[in-house]
Amino acid sequence: MAASPTPKPTPPSKTPPTDTRGSLYNPAGWPGSPVALHLQAWATRTSFPDTAQIAVAYSGGADSTALLHAAAAQWPGRVTAIHIHHGLQAAADDFVRHCEAACSAIGVPLHVVHVEAKNASGESPEDAARKARYSALAGKALELGTPLVALAQHADDQVETLLLALSRGAGVAGLAGMPAEFERFGVRFVRPLLDMGAQAVRDELAVRGIGYIDDPTNSDLAYTRNKIRHRLLPALREVFPHYRETFARSARNMALAQESLAQAATELIATVGNPPNIALLQSLPRASQGNLLRHWLKTQFGATGSEAQMNELLDQIADCTNCGKGIRIKVASGFVERRSAVLTFSTGSPPI
Repeated sequence: MAASPTPKPTPPSKTPPTDTRGSLYNPAGWPGSPVALHLQAWATRTSFPDTAQIAVAYSGGADSTALLHAAAAQWPGRVTAIHIHHGLQAAADDFVRHCEAACSAIGVPLHVVHVEAKNASGESPEDAARKARYSALAGKALELGTPLVALAQHADDQVETLLLALSRGAGVAGLAGMPAEFERFGVRFVRPLLDMGAQAVRDELAVRGIGYIDDPTNSDLAYTRNKIRHRLLPALREVFPHYRETFARSARNMALAQESLAQAATELIATVGNPPNIALLQSLPRASQGNLLRHWLKTQFGATGSEAQMNELLDQIADCTNCGKGIRIKVASGFVERRSAVLTFSTGSPPI
């Protein structure tokens, strides 16, 4: 691939640049880089086909910039970039211009998708934006015939996720953190850099003089994640220098435990039925009932109930000893109800 027309490298940017044609792009140098080594390790583990196409979720930030450059060098002609335009910031159009220039400089096609995320009642704007982003990424990837999307989350993002989960009293599923691979909306999402620290990614860009966007919201301490990043992680690093590795190991152990729980729940649902038969549910230990119902609600309806909601549901199931006993419990954004001999879930409003 030809070098950029302007040989002078552009240092990593702290503001959204509108043109990165001066950025140093040396595809021959990427294969041995730490980012590329993580990509290669992922490709080896998953037997990534030699001719497969891959899309990179590209925000223009440091992490996705490093991932995009390394992927483009690793698999020339097989990489596409997808940029999600949320329209939530005044600088969003500047971000697009930066991404267009950066992709043009390295010969990678860029597709910009505009989304409007509206949070439902009880849903945070951040959660709504995340769901909209995944839906948009999946939709565009399928449209392009590239049902594989690489995300640039790294080890520090995983630590932040685990700390947030702990702060919310999450169970095994929450403490498993972000999976290295998952499927959503018919698309396979992968996180090749999940074992790599954030500073190592930025060091790679600094060595190569590659510019990137530093989103101003990343320093806004109104967001809990930013408080963790800027205040808590430095303290963790001082007390536990290897916290990234140990947290990652804990997340992997929790993921294995969650896999076992999901398998057990799947086997029980095959016996109890889908939707679950109340009488058959009552024959199970309470812990098994809870595991089955959490799995059923999550996999069938995308609903995750709070501890209080699930305990109330289990209490009412235990008290359901006659045909006239009704059940209607608020769980997540819907309601678990009794319909004759089984439980159902709906998002309808409660009766007046």
